[in-house]
Amino acid sequence: MHPTKKRLARRVAAFGLPILLGAIAPPSLANQALATKYSCLACHAVATKLVGPAYKDVAAKYKDDKDAVATLVKSIRNGGSGRWGDLAMPPQPQVPEADAKKLAEWILGGAK
Repeated sequence: MHPTKKRLARRVAAFGLPILLGAIAPPSLANQALATKYSCLACHAVATKLVGPAYKDVAAKYKDDKDAVATLVKSIRNGGSGRWGDLAMPPQPQVPEADAKKLAEWILGGAK
């Protein structure tokens, strides 16, 4: 087996599908995998408001904000309220900052 395939097989065996997707899939699919892994899609969808705002609406709201990635990372990890109505987003401290940044960039890029 080719050494790269061996490394990939070890990663998949050790860490599962999100690592596999990150290794071979386009960034958008890998970040959708992160959204699935951290249960973001239980409250958010790409184009439709569920419990929380649709990702397309988040991207539109922050399209001209140069600090949008940092703002979203903070909201993901610390939670927030008042930006999208009365319902608060609970903090998600289990999401590492690096993954929160990937998610924020994916959301702001149109979550495709």
